[in-house]
Amino acid sequence: MGNSLKAIVAFVPSDECQKYLLEDLEEMPVDKMVDLSGRQLRRLPLHICSFRELVKLYLSDNNLNHLPPELEQLQNLQILALDFNNFKALPLVVCTLKQLCILYLGNNKLCSLPLELRLLQNLKTLWIESNCLQCLPEVVCELSLLKTLHAGSNALRTLPSQLRCLQELRTIWLSGNLLSEFPPVLLDMPFLEVIDVDRNSIRFFPSLAHLPGLKLVIYDHNPCRNAPKVAKGVRRVGRWSEETPEPRKRSGAVIEITLDEKPSPPSAAKPEPE
Repeated sequence: MGNSLKAIVAFVPSDECQKYLLEDLEEMPVDKMVDLSGRQLRRLPLHICSFRELVKLYLSDNNLNHLPPELEQLQNLQILALDFNNFKALPLVVCTLKQLCILYLGNNKLCSLPLELRLLQNLKTLWIESNCLQCLPEVVCELSLLKTLHAGSNALRTLPSQLRCLQELRTIWLSGNLLSEFPPVLLDMPFLEVIDVDRNSIRFFPSLAHLPGLKLVIYDHNPCRNAPKVAKGVRRVGRWSEETPEPRKRSGAVIEITLDEKPSPPSAAKPEPE
């Protein structure tokens, strides 16, 4: 009953209704964090923008499709969660928050990202999974401090060659896209530690043994006939990984070996800034 009431109240723009949704949040919390996730919000209450020392703002799982220009006042914000909303475009005011280091944009309706995203030069973690991206926006390649990129469950077919410029990038998640070949640019990124290309359409994997930083590669659920070769100590998750040999050829036929139990990929929990 409570959630139904909140859904109705969310349509009413009066101050009294907004206070109800905020649950009497009148002063900035001591921990400098505001979590308004799952409140059925259709607009961000302007009162929040007065908390100028705010460091973390979670707005996940609402009905937001725009943000007020007053959000620019939150110049100390480091974490902003906008996932599970109705954004068709990233509000440009987000790009004015230059201290952001973690930005969650997953599970929206984004088809692109604005060029102004390049202003977020402190960004270390970007989640853009489960959107409508048909190509990885090249502006992402200008985020020089980026360490983690989660772009799974889109419609990506290739990656831009400029991605190799992200020399701080350590983890890239690309599961559930439309990749028909292993992205060549990743072969020129020796600093990568985790590569996830699970659930794509890759039929052949090149050797990854020359990537000295690699620790984990997830390649399961691809129509491949070989496992990527890796250096000693690198964990592989997929067919013919450490637990079994690669397929044997007999009379020109490939005999597939199916694992009874496959190791599960690490859970993708939301990280905190370092």
